[in-house]
Amino acid sequence: QSQLSQALNGLSDRAKEAKEFLVQLRNMVQQIQENSVEFEACLVAQCDALIDALNRRKAQLLSRVNKEHEHKLKVVRDQISHCTVKLRQTTGLMEYCLEVIKENDPSGFLQISDALIRRVHLTEDQWGKGTLTPRMTTDFDLNLDNAPLLQSIHQLDFVQMKVSSPVPAPPILQLEECCTHNNSATLSWKQPPLSTVQVEGYILELDDGNGGQFREVYVGKETMCTVDGLHFNSTYSARVKAFNKTGVSPYSKTLILQTSEDTQSEEQTLPFPVPLERSQLRRMSPFSSTLNLQPSFPGRSYFELRSSAHQLSLHSSLQSLNSAVDIKKMVAVAWFSFDPASAHADIIFSNDNLTVTCNSYDDRVVLGKTGFSKGLHYWELSIDRYDNHPDPAFGVARIDVLKDAMLGKDDKAWAMYVDNNRSWFMHNNSHTNRTEGGITKGATVGVLLDLTRRTLTFSINEDQQGPVAFENLEGLFFPAVSLNRNVQV
Repeated sequence: QSQLSQALNGLSDRAKEAKEFLVQLRNMVQQIQENSVEFEACLVAQCDALIDALNRRKAQLLSRVNKEHEHKLKVVRDQISHCTVKLRQTTGLMEYCLEVIKENDPSGFLQISDALIRRVHLTEDQWGKGTLTPRMTTDFDLNLDNAPLLQSIHQLDFVQMKVSSPVPAPPILQLEECCTHNNSATLSWKQPPLSTVQVEGYILELDDGNGGQFREVYVGKETMCTVDGLHFNSTYSARVKAFNKTGVSPYSKTLILQTSEDTQSEEQTLPFPVPLERSQLRRMSPFSSTLNLQPSFPGRSYFELRSSAHQLSLHSSLQSLNSAVDIKKMVAVAWFSFDPASAHADIIFSNDNLTVTCNSYDDRVVLGKTGFSKGLHYWELSIDRYDNHPDPAFGVARIDVLKDAMLGKDDKAWAMYVDNNRSWFMHNNSHTNRTEGGITKGATVGVLLDLTRRTLTFSINEDQQGPVAFENLEGLFFPAVSLNRNVQV
């Protein structure tokens, strides 16, 4: 009984599995019926699409046949009309000549016979070679080449699904080619050396610089990407993955990078604006940014303070604002120069791209290389040459601002333009806040971009020029200047 009971238990398990298998098979029957209906509908839709395409092509071909038909009829009808007129003229001349031949007065006949003979010969010549030949054939010289399509229709068949190729391997970040400068980062990557899987492109992701979610910043085939407009004094995480038709690879290892960071200088209170030569900045030798695979410490990027007695270079100071008048300063310098790549072709660069003028009498725009999206930034520009009282403009702009018009003419720039007596603020070609006081050779124009308060303020020779120029600024802004050949900045 014990042996039989054990055998029954094993058989019972098999029977249970058989029942579950039968349920699975019945479900498969139902699923096959549903898939069959869906597949038939898809097949009918595909064939209907082919038939619709063929009908559209048929209509196009019929239209061409109708045009050929109308053309042939017009040519033949025109020839019928022309030939009818000539025949009527010829018949009339023949009838007149027969009446003249019947004339019994020899002297009267001789007076007109020569003219009639010339007219008869001339009319006969008009019926020369080709006049009585049809200008158009009745055949339609069109031959429909349907053999390739018929062959394709006969070859129309189902194909088995091909085995998918594997997804790519995770890319490898090339640390020796990755770097940061001011608030931009350049990242480079490659496929593993032994990988043979085809890659169609890459997806680069960065977080928000504050430990937030990753977001896509680049999708494409290139293996290097520079991301501009990052926040200063922020730590970003970067990662990249590859993709092909099969799918997406796992992510690369995460890279930690640090944009230009505040230095720990002594706090001090200075009035607006903040002249560079009065700022107590720590002088630090520059060294390349350190980028490390996790887990590690974030890298830092410092840039040496440079100044000249003859030329005040463009600079930007990160500061923390204490009040509307006084500024508590912890300063880091983010050096930048004018950008030849985005400037108008008439702009002339010198002094390592720190000095610009123009070879046109029209206003031309040049931008700085570094864009700002967060924090407090101040820079100054010196007027090295100022002839014939032009009105250069200073301010900030988007990267796609108009380059062949005064700064502020479009909605991509916020500027102050100034001559030797007064200034105006301008955005989207709207002029506001005329203020007395202008510039001369040697003057200094200051620009204060406060992206914490989202304002833009200007100064001339260290004195604020007019009220706060613009408010509610948000996004990525580049330092910008427009000038003509009468100005050097």
